[in-house]
Amino acid sequence: MKKWLLPMFMMVVLVLAACGNSEKSEEKTGKEPSAETITYQSETGPIEVPVNPQRVVVLSSYVGDLMKLGVNMVGVDSWSANNSNFAEGIKNAEIVANTDIEKILELNPDLIIGLNNIENADKLAEIAPTVLFTYGKNDYLQQHIEIGKVVNKEAEATAWVKDFKVRAADLGTKIKAKIGEDATVTVVENYEKQFYLFGDNWGRGTEILYQEMGLKMPEKVTEVALEPGYFAISQEVLGEYTGDYIILSLSKEQDSAFLNADWYNEIEAVKNGQLFEVDSKEFYFNDAMTLDYQLDFFEEKFLK
Repeated sequence: MKKWLLPMFMMVVLVLAACGNSEKSEEKTGKEPSAETITYQSETGPIEVPVNPQRVVVLSSYVGDLMKLGVNMVGVDSWSANNSNFAEGIKNAEIVANTDIEKILELNPDLIIGLNNIENADKLAEIAPTVLFTYGKNDYLQQHIEIGKVVNKEAEATAWVKDFKVRAADLGTKIKAKIGEDATVTVVENYEKQFYLFGDNWGRGTEILYQEMGLKMPEKVTEVALEPGYFAISQEVLGEYTGDYIILSLSKEQDSAFLNADWYNEIEAVKNGQLFEVDSKEFYFNDAMTLDYQLDFFEEKFLK
């Protein structure tokens, strides 16, 4: 081959290779990256994001919000991947972390969403528009609307929030009519042979129970967990913090031998059948999909 043809030949090879990689990526999800953009006013300033994102990578917390809005995801975090309620919506997505730069690059995302405490945010922003949120800066329902703004579905997100608030308030009225206005509820999770008590904004259904329904937490829980969001206690003192009802978040990966302990089974809510066990992986988040699931769970358990 003549020397002057080599540069042209190499250029053709590179173009064909790039096209081949793009086609493989599109075949994987049947979606092409969006080209048109809108401006989202993020915490750090305006960001140009796709008007109709088709290949989103979610690095934390917001998978259920995007599922509710019908947005396609090509990459999700491991916590979300382990949530059985998300299985159908992310069945074609790869499990990724913020450190998987090469893997994320191969997914050819047109949008990346996550929390602002992750590493490699600058590298991710070079791959695709990257929107990061501070956990708790927005209240849990406004957060869904913010996700809606990012993916150009603010109207749909706002409509869901309005409907959810009506449904949650209505259910709260029915539950209080049955269990009493002054009945208390404790939300707790076992982890590493400790229990974690939760306030009113740390997932596990706390936002619904305390904020939307207006149910009460025991005074002692309020004193230690309301402001920080959670509080760790040793297992044996759980009875000092339990209310009339308990929402107990359990994980198969954690030791649950305490369920057979005498001190545990002497707790009033346990003896009265007013303890409701939940799968921590399904109850962990406070996204739109999980909130709907939690609401249905509370209706079934409190009003059965």
